[in-house]
Amino acid sequence: MTDSCNAHYRPARLTPLALALAVISGGSIAATADTEDPVVVVGNWLDNTDNSDTLLNHGGARTIKTKKQIDESGAETIAEALRGIPGVQVRDSNGTGGSDVSLNVGIRGLPARLSPRSTILLDGIPLAAAPYGQPQLSMSPLSLGSISSIDVMRGATSVRYGPQNVGGVINFVTKPIPETFSGSASVKTQGARTGGLKTLTDASVGGSKEDGSAGALLLYSGLHGQGYRKNNDNTDIDDIILKTRYAFSDTDELLANFHYYHAQSGMPGGLSEAQYKADPYQSVRRFDRFEGNRQDMSFKYRHQEDDKQFELLTWFSKSYRGSYIESEGTKDNAGKSRLVSYPRHYTAYAIEPSYSQLFRFDNQSHEITLGYRYLNETADEKAYRSGWYPTGSQSSRPQTDSYYQHTSGGTEAHAIYIDDTINVGNWTVIPGLRYENIKIHLDDGFRNQYRSKSYSEPLPALSVIYHIDDQWKLFANTGSSFGSLQYFQLNTGGAGNDPANGLSAEKAHNYEAGTRFDDGLLSAEMTLFYIDFNDQLQYIENSTGWTNLGATTHQGVELALNYDLSETAKWLDGASIYSTYTYTKAVSKRGNFADKDLPFYSRQLFTAGARYETGNWVWNLNTYAQSKQQSPGTGKNYITEGSADGRYGIIPGYMMWDARAEYHFGPQWSDLTLAAGVKNLFDQASFTRSTDNNYGIYAGQPRTFFAQASVKF
Repeated sequence: MTDSCNAHYRPARLTPLALALAVISGGSIAATADTEDPVVVVGNWLDNTDNSDTLLNHGGARTIKTKKQIDESGAETIAEALRGIPGVQVRDSNGTGGSDVSLNVGIRGLPARLSPRSTILLDGIPLAAAPYGQPQLSMSPLSLGSISSIDVMRGATSVRYGPQNVGGVINFVTKPIPETFSGSASVKTQGARTGGLKTLTDASVGGSKEDGSAGALLLYSGLHGQGYRKNNDNTDIDDIILKTRYAFSDTDELLANFHYYHAQSGMPGGLSEAQYKADPYQSVRRFDRFEGNRQDMSFKYRHQEDDKQFELLTWFSKSYRGSYIESEGTKDNAGKSRLVSYPRHYTAYAIEPSYSQLFRFDNQSHEITLGYRYLNETADEKAYRSGWYPTGSQSSRPQTDSYYQHTSGGTEAHAIYIDDTINVGNWTVIPGLRYENIKIHLDDGFRNQYRSKSYSEPLPALSVIYHIDDQWKLFANTGSSFGSLQYFQLNTGGAGNDPANGLSAEKAHNYEAGTRFDDGLLSAEMTLFYIDFNDQLQYIENSTGWTNLGATTHQGVELALNYDLSETAKWLDGASIYSTYTYTKAVSKRGNFADKDLPFYSRQLFTAGARYETGNWVWNLNTYAQSKQQSPGTGKNYITEGSADGRYGIIPGYMMWDARAEYHFGPQWSDLTLAAGVKNLFDQASFTRSTDNNYGIYAGQPRTFFAQASVKF
């Protein structure tokens, strides 16, 4: 939907009544316009993310964060870069997502642990190792240095993208191939009073032929060093991307991308209440770690004309991720521990043709897009463990040589979608339908079980935009979204080769209404949202099986404002301010916790900041605040008091301030830019909790100093 509404022809204004009468009568709409907008097909909604019209004319809530904004925030990780986007809640590293390799992000109160409820992409390719059967991002195969923008579409996405689309779409866009030969390099390093230094480095080199017929770009981004925990908080990430482009003609091109990612990271783990009070930055889990790698490639053929676009996308990924987590014994093994390892291998490949055709007749236009995707994925998951040993008795990592779990499975999914962007007068109406047909299977070698499940899901949607003028838009949308069955669900409960009763895809109904304004100096938006996640599974016990007791509702409002003050007073030339606010109420609909807050989300999020550019200097001051969260457990009682082991209880809210200064030396110095700043300027204490195997309290980032340098050639 990007800039479709702006690029398509829109005739003169019609009142809603006139439009309704015309539609009912089946007749054509006769209207005249003094001028006609150019007729250009849009096709792929993920293109043209550097265009402000992309945001203005999207039929739902959408935010694009630019590289400049990312750099000026001082972010070193993907999680840091996502913080502050309306509706987006980022949990600090914790539990089995307790490293910079993982990504924990939730949209509008949906679960943030390992980001399971959103479709998360890199240049349109899923980041999940197995998008249908294992969507969690315990490994998020991406380093921040190669990113040019982050596109977050929270609404009006369920027709084009899936399968995990209840929480919308997040697309990370890599740097484009430059028109001329050029390169860049940058380094960012940070450290606190505890831990060590952590450094993000990135470099790129590439260019295009003079006639623009071919080009290539090589990107590297790496994150290495020690975090703010005192031990077992090391990170080593290397991320390499090769992008190529060849134009056969003015209308035909082939894009080929190749990607390699490798990561190792310690997981310092959680602390009990007593351990946290003694030293919040210590780690008592020496052996927990995460490792992984991914290789993927994608090929996209595109034929583009003014009134039509054809794309053929195919991609393949091969992923490995493994973790080592120490578990504590109970009963006869009380006071003992053992180390468990979880090596997991995945492959996925897909082919997706799509065709968009623009039709114009009378005083209306239609852009009809028809697409199909075939996706096939495999999963091979094992588990090994050591013998029991007295807790704290091992000086080196124990061997995990006892093989005790092995499952293998796969998913074959067909998705077909169609939508029609209809422009009539000042209205844009976009009806659409996605249909998913899926078969998932799982083979448990130790239980000698083979289970499978076939299911289909129709997902209708409708978006409406009213163009008050070129700067001010109103929008509303509704649609069905869903979460596909996962391998662990297929293997939970049941008997023999039969899965547990009640197992089905999880389905939600999404609603949005809002407005967006941008005149070049002032940009503002407001979105009201409601998600009825009625078909959300919760396993009870084997005789009952899966139920929809997990049903939840999510409602609230998102606000954003950005104001360039340059025109208000001469002395404010180069100054701008911004602010965002999100209110979310996400509660359970049924069960013991009915009408109570869901775990690990904040009802209120707030950001504000000021930017001042004068001469070669740029100054930034930003604040971020979130209200309290809950970790209530899963029993009969909703726990609010802190538990001794650190797992349960309230997580207090906090407010943090960041400050940064930058100096740009100009082109005569190869665009050398130096910057320095402070995160958590006033050293505000914060923490989160985890109920995973490595459960407990996780301290938030203390006051942290950082420095940045970059050059271009």
